[in-house]
Amino acid sequence: MDMKYEPLFESYTLPNGVEIRNRFVLAPLTHVSSNEDGTISEDELKHMELRSKDVGISVSAASNVTDIGKGFPGQPSVAHDSDIEGLKQLAEVMKKNGAKALVQIHHAGAQSLPNLTPEGDVVAPSPISLKSFGQQEEHHAREITPDEIEETIKAFGEATRRVIEAGFDGVEIHGANHYLIHQFVSRHYNRRQDEWSKPYKYPLAVVDEVLNTVRKFADKDFIVGYRFSPEDPEEDGIKMEQTKELLGYLSSKPLDYLHASLMDIHSKTREGKYEGKTRIELIRDWIDDKIPLVGIGSIFNADEALDALNTGVQFIALGREILLDAEFIEKIKEGRTEDIISYFDPTREDNHNLPPNLWKQFDNGFYPLPEKGEH
Repeated sequence: MDMKYEPLFESYTLPNGVEIRNRFVLAPLTHVSSNEDGTISEDELKHMELRSKDVGISVSAASNVTDIGKGFPGQPSVAHDSDIEGLKQLAEVMKKNGAKALVQIHHAGAQSLPNLTPEGDVVAPSPISLKSFGQQEEHHAREITPDEIEETIKAFGEATRRVIEAGFDGVEIHGANHYLIHQFVSRHYNRRQDEWSKPYKYPLAVVDEVLNTVRKFADKDFIVGYRFSPEDPEEDGIKMEQTKELLGYLSSKPLDYLHASLMDIHSKTREGKYEGKTRIELIRDWIDDKIPLVGIGSIFNADEALDALNTGVQFIALGREILLDAEFIEKIKEGRTEDIISYFDPTREDNHNLPPNLWKQFDNGFYPLPEKGEH
């Protein structure tokens, strides 16, 4: 290994005392490969074992905490006790080679797909119509009732209990990417007039419910992380000024890491007081080492991984790149950086070792991917 990459392989101790073997995180990646009922499939097990083998922390695909919150076809479920048996198998393969295995707990809110929810029912903080995953036409989401809000908070806790029983090392709360928790923070989605109009009330209630569940059912080594999106494209959406406030609240909680969801780790703030400043550096400064930070976004080769770590984050998450090349980390460690595969090749006989449903999405151009020679 080229010595300059050594920082990527240094261990790190989380606030709860758990040592992570390196600075790589498998991002929670939608694989559309669970069984139709949300139970764990054989394709999913093979995929997660392969992508987990070299990282320090492995996070599962977003897993719905209630049936009404399902946002993707082939999405894993943590909504029922009957899911636990399959989740045990998933935990085993994700942990097999030394990674810490986490489940990302998720509710799609307005982005839930009517064809996947009971009676086509979709809920959001306020009524809204929008297109979601793979949709050609808009669907409508009704306003979630106060009682249902309380039920979803409890559902995040119950999902955490199931994750603990299944033998995972932790959970990541999905508060990003325009899903339910994010929706409560954003005025684009949350135009309520009741107590839940307060943008941080719902996310902090979920965090408290999860942490209380962990105290009740898990030991001190159980990891709890939180993923957030720092800025919205919508005019009435989340701005960096609001993200600074949210991070102030989250940093006061006994969380083990925060995960900034970005398409490019070096992206700059779009508008407002912090316009033109690099988002990840602002976030790093606001957190001020109170809690470890995970960065992600457009990391497709070894030097980009090192550059990402040098922004001051404690961990870097790999998304599209580890799907293109499951041996990305191994190749850096073994000094084979020239062999890293950083573009999608539909003619590869091994299909990049992707599960069939995910390979089809890549082949159909569903996700933005680099072209040959771009990285």
